[in-house]
Amino acid sequence: MRIIARLDVKNEWVIKGIRMEGLRKVGNPLELAEAYYKAGIHEIIFMDAVASLYDRNNLFHILEEACEKVFIPITIGGGLRSLEDVSSALAAGADKVAINTGAVKNLSLVGEIASRFGSQCIVGSVEAKRQVDGLWQAYVDNGREPTGLDVLDWIQMLEAAGVGEILLTSVDQEGTRQGFDLDLLTAANSVTSCPVILSGGYGNPGHLNALIRSGHLPGAVAVASVLHYGQASPAELIEHTANPAIADAAA
Repeated sequence: MRIIARLDVKNEWVIKGIRMEGLRKVGNPLELAEAYYKAGIHEIIFMDAVASLYDRNNLFHILEEACEKVFIPITIGGGLRSLEDVSSALAAGADKVAINTGAVKNLSLVGEIASRFGSQCIVGSVEAKRQVDGLWQAYVDNGREPTGLDVLDWIQMLEAAGVGEILLTSVDQEGTRQGFDLDLLTAANSVTSCPVILSGGYGNPGHLNALIRSGHLPGAVAVASVLHYGQASPAELIEHTANPAIADAAA
């Protein structure tokens, strides 16, 4: 199971909040990306947190600089609406692109990207929020705008359209450090064969242990605040993933 550092960026700063609200500056994206790379993180995700305001991604220059010192897979997301946007992202150094609003507005875009660049470079980004009926609805715009799409149906549609991975963010758990939404992960794994990157909720090694012992492992876990605030290192997370007994002792 891969450990991925997620960096949500707004106006040149990495930001973090709780349930995607109350955002605070936490650091320089280039400095953090290089530090996590040197500390052994498996991959990095750069997400433009305000792309919806400008209808475009503003991180290409950050990506280009990061690729001069970071030599692991990098995914970039936010504001990618066309083949030209994706081409520009890949030219700037991205290995993969994460698509959310672009796919909601035009699902055929996923197939177009897959045909030109391959499914391996497309990550379907799904922001899931639990509803009163216990099911999950897909959201866009950092968990603020509902789409009316059932998350499990939407994941299947994204897979059929050609995505190679699913970035599944629990809006309810994001930033809380109270643990992963294991029910959401189990449900997602039951409807897709795509690797799922689970994002939202990690707070301590016990949460990784619970994830491992759930029997429904994701392909990767994306973490943010515990890294940004120095409460865990990439090496520690990787070790906890490989050895649940260590996670038990550290929890």
